Amino acid sequence: MRTLPVAAGRGAVACAATPVPRRSLLLSTAAAGAALQSEQVPGTRPLTLTRNVAGAGAAAKIRASADAAQAATFASTDEAFSWAKKDNRRLLHVVYQVGDLDKTIKFYTECLGMKLLRKRDIPEEKYTNAFLGYGPEESHFVVELTYNYGVDKYDIGAGFGHFGIGVEDVAKTVELIRAKGGKVTREPGPVKGGKTVIAFVEDPDGYKFEIIERPGTPEPLCQVMLRVGNLDHAISFYEKACGMQLLRKRDNPEYKYTVAMMGYGPEDKNAVLELTYNYGVTEYAKGNAYAQIAIGTDDVYKTAEVVKLSGGQVVREPGPLPGINTKITSILDPDGWKSVFVDNIDFAKELE
Repeated sequence: MRTLPVAAGRGAVACAATPVPRRSLLLSTAAAGAALQSEQVPGTRPLTLTRNVAGAGAAAKIRASADAAQAATFASTDEAFSWAKKDNRRLLHVVYQVGDLDKTIKFYTECLGMKLLRKRDIPEEKYTNAFLGYGPEESHFVVELTYNYGVDKYDIGAGFGHFGIGVEDVAKTVELIRAKGGKVTREPGPVKGGKTVIAFVEDPDGYKFEIIERPGTPEPLCQVMLRVGNLDHAISFYEKACGMQLLRKRDNPEYKYTVAMMGYGPEDKNAVLELTYNYGVTEYAKGNAYAQIAIGTDDVYKTAEVVKLSGGQVVREPGPLPGINTKITSILDPDGWKSVFVDNIDFAKELE
């Protein structure tokens, strides 16, 4: 996909880089990554299930067929969209790749105040995962970092925007980050066209973080910003296919961009997806660094059906991952951004 110029205000410049293998895990098991062979990135080798046993493949197919047979069919699209709104959903984690895991963990813990929740090395598949955040995964939105052995650089692309972190005092946070050697790209001050105090910093890989003054927030890791080519289409998709709410929409003609906040609850208490439309820009180069957002659901089969009824693309049919019982389904939005829905009960078992 070609790179287009980005309008001032919320734009970014894509960095040219050679595509590299991507083996980010979606869940908290090594087998999860191995299950995504059908979603393999072009030019990379297929993943292999490393803890398979005799007959496990056939058993997985039988179990998947049995589970699929239990999937309910909605009587109408209205019933499907209504169910999606009532489903027990929340943003679980956001997955992306880094070139130096230890360096990134040090930055996130010392500069951004996150905690290392868990870390897992999978030498047979040549990657390591680390989960970091401001509270336990059972109740908080967290980041899942992936380090692929020998890959020290990624192309973040022009489509990915930033992550947002709510803090008590932006100025003090920026001072700490600077003192630790962090890169400050926007000094503390009111947001353009508003009053909220913000600043921007970059992590060691160049991922941008918007530091937002939001005292007392229960969910400090509060935003993932992605750029889209048609905001109305994107809003409709996330409302219908993903059951999200349009929390607010703000147009800024002076700087030629419009943003829409989408989520499953008020943005001062929950992590949200910030969709940004830059006037006249209809597509973006996505690079190979950012992977996807994981979302909890009570029923991955119904979720996939809702996505299809809304005109969305299901890139991994719902069902259990080979070798484990965790059920997932993967989808793409109109701009090609990926989301993974994870069975709530199965995810809770993974964290035990």
